Amino acid sequence: MAYTFYLSDVMLPIPPAELELKIKNHNNTLTLINEREINIPKKAGLTEISFKVLIPQMRYPFAQYEDGFKRASFYLDHFEKLKTSQLPFQFIVSRALPGSTTKVDFNNKDKPFVINDKSLFGTNIKVLMEDYKIVENASNGFDLEVEINLKEYRDFGTKIVKINPEITELSKPTAQVEKTRSTETAPRAKTHIVVKGDSLWSIAKKYLNDGNRYPEIYSLNQAAIDGKNKGKGNTKYTIYPGQILMLPT
Repeated sequence: MAYTFYLSDVMLPIPPAELELKIKNHNNTLTLINEREINIPKKAGLTEISFKVLIPQMRYPFAQYEDGFKRASFYLDHFEKLKTSQLPFQFIVSRALPGSTTKVDFNNKDKPFVINDKSLFGTNIKVLMEDYKIVENASNGFDLEVEINLKEYRDFGTKIVKINPEITELSKPTAQVEKTRSTETAPRAKTHIVVKGDSLWSIAKKYLNDGNRYPEIYSLNQAAIDGKNKGKGNTKYTIYPGQILMLPT
């Protein structure tokens, strides 16, 4: 079976040998007066995901690279940005028959679409990076082993309630919902999906109102941009349609 792992828009070169998804629940167990126990069902909790992945320092014939070989530092920088950005991202695992090729369409930011005509089933959920641990083991040579823990992220909303101050003896306080705000409808200015014709200057002009601030966007996404341009002879600021860029807050 062919496995393909994505953390955001970066594919891991070597799929982890083991993946653990802990699907929790918050059922409440009570003890009655007669000492019998009952279980009260509650809504499902957040899924917890953990795995260990080998990050190679050199090219291996069994490793997979979408845009050419990248050293371990590229992936370590990516893990660190996922943790420090405090932004949710998509965790994708494609399980398919041998000999198939998996492609992911990241144009749909809310839920990227996995393309594979031999797909068996997949995991495609929004998560946050809880923590990761880098392990250097002599048995792995120069390669690194990274233990990663993720937790499912759910969009949530808040309500603003306006209290009526005009209270009399014959009336009770009334509450009126003024507006509903949700993280799903908030302005999406923290990331940008590159489209044809984009440049770092134009993106900085659009989101930061100053095109000359494009080095700030480059600095936040340097590992991804440099990795995409490596060996192509392009300028260091060249970007490509489909790339997801983090933006300064």
